[in-house]
Amino acid sequence: MQVELAVPAAARSGRAPTWDIGTDTLLWTDPPTRSAHRFVPGRTDHAMELPQQVSAAKTRSHGGLAMHLDEGIALFDSTGSQRTWLIYWAREGAEAGATMIDAKGRLWATTLGEGGWLVRVTGEGSAHIALKDLPAGNGIAWSPDNTRMYLSDGAARRVDVLDFDLTTGDCTNRRPLFEVDGEPGGLAVDASGHLWLTVRDRGELRCYTPAGDLDRTIPLPAQRPTDCCFGGPDLTRLYITTATDEVSEPAEADGSILVIPNLATGVRPYSFAG
Repeated sequence: MQVELAVPAAARSGRAPTWDIGTDTLLWTDPPTRSAHRFVPGRTDHAMELPQQVSAAKTRSHGGLAMHLDEGIALFDSTGSQRTWLIYWAREGAEAGATMIDAKGRLWATTLGEGGWLVRVTGEGSAHIALKDLPAGNGIAWSPDNTRMYLSDGAARRVDVLDFDLTTGDCTNRRPLFEVDGEPGGLAVDASGHLWLTVRDRGELRCYTPAGDLDRTIPLPAQRPTDCCFGGPDLTRLYITTATDEVSEPAEADGSILVIPNLATGVRPYSFAG
């Protein structure tokens, strides 16, 4: 398996790789440095500084970006110069966590820390707490047919599955799908329904079947992979963010963006309807 270095960054904790199908670029963030990035494959990586930690930058159907900051969800225009708070939930001790957009354009986000939650946000700005007492929701994904929602729980060291109603946005019947002998990070689902999971304290990428069985393990040159997504014009390149924080002796690949070509075909990413 060929693992390549896409962005030779020195990110403290790279997060939320997101393929922008409109521009064929990769969005990603580094919360400790309060920066959001846009990587143009084969060319350069542009960084944008934010006033607080940012865990994710997602495309908007109306142009611009929706960013998950520690204090809530903010909307930025296409130039990145104008910010408007959509949801403001400033809470002491809470940090921005995982963020994903479902097929109806709703934004789902977790907060990290004691009393963390999973919230569903519509394009109009209404918010609904879907799950409470979730201190380490590290990843969110859906099955290709949108009937199942997956949640990576770093505190419980497992990946859970919920029944999902795409029309209403309801997620119910949360149950364990599989245990992880390590800290599960972000995850991505391919077109066949397999789950690709980063294991943060193992330096591994793992593939699980929809039934929760381990299909394969890919060792990575980075010690602390954090998240992953499918990208490229045909969605056949898996991008993996990594971290240097909590790595005692970082190697060249630590803190970089890795990419594995021709691994599988991903599911089309969606934009936030706000």
